[in-house]
Amino acid sequence: MNLDLPPLTWLRAFEASARTLSFTQAAAELHLTQAAVSKHVKALEQYVRRPLFIRRPRGLELTKSGAAYLPKIQDAMERLAIGTREVFGQRRSSVLTLRCAVSFAVNWLAPRLPDYLNRYPGKTIRLLSSVWKDAFDTEDFDLDIQYGNGRWPGFNSHRLTWETITPLCAPSSLLRETDDLRNHRLLHVLGYHEGWGIWLKAAGAPEIDAGSGLHLDTSLTAFELAAHGGGIALGRKSLAEHALASGRLITPFALALPIDEAFYLVEPAGNSTHPDAGLFTDWLLSVAQASRTARNRAT
Repeated sequence: MNLDLPPLTWLRAFEASARTLSFTQAAAELHLTQAAVSKHVKALEQYVRRPLFIRRPRGLELTKSGAAYLPKIQDAMERLAIGTREVFGQRRSSVLTLRCAVSFAVNWLAPRLPDYLNRYPGKTIRLLSSVWKDAFDTEDFDLDIQYGNGRWPGFNSHRLTWETITPLCAPSSLLRETDDLRNHRLLHVLGYHEGWGIWLKAAGAPEIDAGSGLHLDTSLTAFELAAHGGGIALGRKSLAEHALASGRLITPFALALPIDEAFYLVEPAGNSTHPDAGLFTDWLLSVAQASRTARNRAT
């Protein structure tokens, strides 16, 4: 993109000087010297080949060109600021930023999050979805929800789910016996250590090739493919609730195998956290415990 634009530093110097009608005040606002601001404005005038200010002994006065240019620059800066907020959110000091595995965010967290927002209407959350287990970046987010065994050196983890795994398929799939899985495509989700191998062994069908089938990077994709008859997904309880409740997927077998891995809320150990991190953590853990209690009563 070939844009005929002057440097942003020149434009910022002009906008501040034009708004305050003072190089001195503009310099203080921009944390520059008066000479630097004056130099930037002079460079901009040379670039546009028009004088933008009339320099008077006691201050500045905009020329007609300068007065016409100022609202254009202010409008462009405001649009840039709005675009930055839309893409990157508000400043970290006011918004709690949470990173969360995308499947968990959609299937488990999103249906419950309105409760937090309704309880604490003055609180705001910025939710970032992730697929792979990237490193924790304290510059980008305050809390993280990860799947694993709960052991991350240097971090505190709080367990959110107690998982079981069981096959999921479309209601139209003709599954009656475990051996019928030989005739269907197994759907695998990358990143899970406990998968088809341990379920087939527990179901008494170790002879079925647990590595065959299609490998996907999210449970969302696996569930959608299974719902359209594209294979049999191995669903974790926390992620499968919505699809089962809607009837898009069913559990053809009775065996729901407990596993060790789960979803955890993760935060840096010993580091200062966002002022709302404790409030959100307490709320999330109480919701997770209530969800677990409700499931235990149902079973």
